[in-house]
Amino acid sequence: MNPAPLHRPALAVVGATGAVGTVMLDILSSREDIWGEIRLIASPRSAGRRLTVRGRETEVVALSPEAFDGIDVAMFDVPDEVSAQWAPAAAACGAVAVDNSGAFRMDPEVPLVVPEVNPEQLANRPKGIIANANCTTLSMIVAVGALHRAFGLEELVVASYQAASGAGQAGIDALYAQMDKVAGTRSLGQRAGDVRSAVGDLGPFPAPLAMNVVPWAGSLKADGWSSEELKIRNESRKILGLPSLRVSATCVRVPVVTTHSVAVHAIFTRPVSRQEAWSVLRAAPGVVVTDDPEAGEFPTPVDVVGTDPSWVGRLRQSLDDPRAIDFFVCGDNLRKGAALNTAQIAELVAAELGQRPLPQPVSNENVTGPLPAALVPPGGRVWRSRRPPTACSRSSAACAGPPAVYVRSSAAYARSPGKYLSAVTRRGGRLHARRLWPVWRQMPGLRREPIGQSEWTHMCNPSRVAGRVP
Repeated sequence: MNPAPLHRPALAVVGATGAVGTVMLDILSSREDIWGEIRLIASPRSAGRRLTVRGRETEVVALSPEAFDGIDVAMFDVPDEVSAQWAPAAAACGAVAVDNSGAFRMDPEVPLVVPEVNPEQLANRPKGIIANANCTTLSMIVAVGALHRAFGLEELVVASYQAASGAGQAGIDALYAQMDKVAGTRSLGQRAGDVRSAVGDLGPFPAPLAMNVVPWAGSLKADGWSSEELKIRNESRKILGLPSLRVSATCVRVPVVTTHSVAVHAIFTRPVSRQEAWSVLRAAPGVVVTDDPEAGEFPTPVDVVGTDPSWVGRLRQSLDDPRAIDFFVCGDNLRKGAALNTAQIAELVAAELGQRPLPQPVSNENVTGPLPAALVPPGGRVWRSRRPPTACSRSSAACAGPPAVYVRSSAAYARSPGKYLSAVTRRGGRLHARRLWPVWRQMPGLRREPIGQSEWTHMCNPSRVAGRVP
């Protein structure tokens, strides 16, 4: 008997045509091939474009509920407001949504995951959504997390030096345009206001970025703090599991295209020598130590851009506090700071789902007997009906062809029992399943409860159940 075919998870990339999405496609093409279908999703105006991923030209489809049909993992590289609307929609269709925006980072029901630091939080996703941290936090947190595990972190004081690309394509364009305007004029920068007059348009920055540093990134929050500074504080606390961690951050925009840098002063529960910190960081996954000041070796953005690790150098024990370590860290804000961390999270989810064998087709005779165990999630209830429910009328392709078997789960709908999640129908000697995603939208007052991905793997991915879609 031939072994059952293996299921390779289906992946969606939402925002595939954007700046981070473009980096994501490059990362997917260079990492281990664990995915089945890779579906590219973008706004309707980008639909129809053809992009290359893993050497194959793929057509971009428009963002819609149907775009998530049969998807196991959906990665979102879109603005906050788009993620806020569509990540829950993807989760409702059975996918695990991995969101790179700020829409869900501080939601207590959404884990904020950095695979090298807190991978165990992946399982804690009652909304079916996993958040990716801010690019500045990600630039330093892998190194900080390794030191925290070894020595117990008590306090962070950091200054970030953030690249123009952190402000999006508009930031990159503004920096290049300003550099063009000041290039070749050796008298600029010698009196107040001359650079500002020369560059004219400031772009998304509050002051000229060319030939300058700007002590501001993000939007204004209470008491003079910027949103970027508060992100470092709040996200570090959540990722490290230290809700009372003392964090003070100052964010500075610098004339670098891509790669953020952070100067870190970290205080621990006990004295930490330079050699101890070196040893921990050199053994830490995702960290590269380059630290030989005598030879002029330390990380800089132009040497780090386009690479995946967090690069650490200038490691010192504080002169005033033996419990404190100072260091400088650089990380590509479009790779580890965005696309790479998202891809790593998605790969962990794929490993959790596993390359499971597909259930084999079931004959007509078996339809009248017990439903195959592979199609029944733990704790689920099953019943049969000769007529589909009225709520399925807009999903007739799924409900047609009686006798139909409708599956529900008390875990999924604890507050609204009896509502249909999926349907399994008999056609041509096979069992077929299709999600009835319109159902919960059509039923007034229906409160959809979180669905555990491992619990509903089969029912949320009908094309994987019997190898065919109705």
